[in-house]
Amino acid sequence: MATLNNFLAATDLSAPARHAAERAAALAGSIGASLALVHVASRAPLDQLRQLLSAGDDDVEQELLDRLRLDLRGLGEVIHQRYGVAPALSVGIGDLLPSLLAEADALPADLLVLGARGASFLRHILLGSTAERLLSSARCPVLVVKQPPHEPYRHLLVPVDFSPIAARTLRLAAALVPNASLTVMHAYDVPFEGQLRYAGVDDAKIAHYRSLAASQARTRLDRLVEESGIDRSRINSLVVQGDVSQRILEQEQESDCDLIVVGKHGEGVFEELLLGSTTKHILAESQNDVLVAV
Repeated sequence: MATLNNFLAATDLSAPARHAAERAAALAGSIGASLALVHVASRAPLDQLRQLLSAGDDDVEQELLDRLRLDLRGLGEVIHQRYGVAPALSVGIGDLLPSLLAEADALPADLLVLGARGASFLRHILLGSTAERLLSSARCPVLVVKQPPHEPYRHLLVPVDFSPIAARTLRLAAALVPNASLTVMHAYDVPFEGQLRYAGVDDAKIAHYRSLAASQARTRLDRLVEESGIDRSRINSLVVQGDVSQRILEQEQESDCDLIVVGKHGEGVFEELLLGSTTKHILAESQNDVLVAV
């Protein structure tokens, strides 16, 4: 199983961002992991503040940082009281993305937790090229929290291909939430189906190709589940046809899951999808939290 000893939660100290810190604390407490909370004060507004300060206001910046540390300490105390986890606290100054990655490497973190609805800079880390840079640069799994942690995760949706990271993704999901059920899904398509139709291949033969592709996918999915070593009673295996992004979002609703777990690397077309459009689409459009494995 995956080793999950150290969690790092980033917060911009807004009320929405507290959801990520609380979810991280709940998860850490449930499996005995340690937790660190970090707030990164963006360098750009601090530089702007320096330009505005007069010579007699040199201590304003320090007072601001002290205020941030006090606010973070207050959040840490709330978390300790509510979840029984005493987090380490850190306030840094710098560019958000490299600062977070440096903090994660220094810990070293086994899980980086971010809120999707922060009040300021944090929310922008999940948009466009910044999200791609984060997912491609992070050396540990990244959990994006969208919902308040009213209750533990109970049902995880784990879309997989059959690359080496698929087994790691499945084990990570099982280890992070040991009591949750898992729907392990693979989406397949018949290669070049449109071209086959254009070439005059009849519907019966295409249906036969689909049947073969589905059968092969089910066999490989069963093998993946078996090799994962996870209790089979926890797992519902599902093979579907169609676009990966669309099927993930459909299954999110149909299975009533509360966490989607995907791998950031795959093989072939699936790799391109997960690193690019699919991950961004799932992060933007899913209703529930998303865990991206490495």
